Amino acid sequence: MKTKDELIREWIKRAEKDLLTVIHELSFNKDAVTESICFHCQQAVEKFIKAYMVFLDIEIRKTHEIGELITLCEEKDSSLVSLKETADKLTDYAVEIRYPQAPDIPSIKDAQEAFEIAKSVKKFVIDKIG
Repeated sequence: MKTKDELIREWIKRAEKDLLTVIHELSFNKDAVTESICFHCQQAVEKFIKAYMVFLDIEIRKTHEIGELITLCEEKDSSLVSLKETADKLTDYAVEIRYPQAPDIPSIKDAQEAFEIAKSVKKFVIDKIG
């Protein structure tokens, strides 16, 4: 069984890999696969928050709902609420975007915004965890 610190590091390592995928895909600029970028941004945010949940000793639920994960954290750290509305925008990129029924393919601007959100959540979590 992994220690708490090992588990936190593993969540962060996996989140960082999602962000690396985003960086690689964004380098294609106009040919970037925006739905993949947005999906990996959502995954990174979910994993950074789950790392923070481990840090706060909160049981992790199997969900892709970022707002729900942040709500679980609010009882122990209300400062995360400042990111809730913005970060929860990425929830729609967790599942629906990967299927043909998805309403719209995100624009490059949407993808860049998702990346900025992911970076802000990463900074928040890394600053808190230390």
